[in-house]
Amino acid sequence: MDYTSQASLLQELLGLRFPPVAIAFRPSAPAGVRRIPAPSPAGCGYWRLAAEGQVFYTEAADHYTCPVGAHTHGVTLPPEVATELNALVQTMVGMQYISLDEIPNIPRLHGAFGVAVYAPLAAAPCEADVVLVRGTVKQLMVLAEAAQAAGVAGGGATMGRPTCAVLPEALQSELTATSFGCIGNRVYTGLGEDEGYYAIPGSKVEAVVGRLATIAEANRQLETFHRARRDRVS
Repeated sequence: MDYTSQASLLQELLGLRFPPVAIAFRPSAPAGVRRIPAPSPAGCGYWRLAAEGQVFYTEAADHYTCPVGAHTHGVTLPPEVATELNALVQTMVGMQYISLDEIPNIPRLHGAFGVAVYAPLAAAPCEADVVLVRGTVKQLMVLAEAAQAAGVAGGGATMGRPTCAVLPEALQSELTATSFGCIGNRVYTGLGEDEGYYAIPGSKVEAVVGRLATIAEANRQLETFHRARRDRVS
């Protein structure tokens, strides 16, 4: 798959500030890819490193620093980390941030966790399971319209906490998924107040990009039309 041209088109047509990120879950690391030298405080921090141009993989232990992210990634937790996750959940429940009945419905990767591979889409060392696009609401609007035109748009509500759940949601549904992000993600990634995420199953990226130029141009023409109509009617 030609990820280089797809990444270029996504970035150019949408005007993205950061390149799209490819994420893959594999039993073992691809040849020539290094392991992250030190764990990130949160699993979503790896997204930021990949968007900055780094290509690397993580093992299960590299996700122990983020119990919530480890949970959504299907990482088997050692007892001390599982205790930390439970304490964190209880704290959030006590703050009325979440309720206990929400937890079983949080999307989670199934199967044994081997490694997670992260890279800018253009430099992906293996086939991507999920392509993550970070952008403004307007940029994600255009991307979502392209996904809808391609017939691969997810029909669920826009996701919020935890942001990392957008990965298993897209991967397992085989449809796109949108996330507003959460406060933890915004701290660890520097996500702007006007930004969010759009997750595309790796197998669907080509179809979405194939409709993007048409949708972007249609939006440009419609914006001109609506501005003229607004001024005329006003």
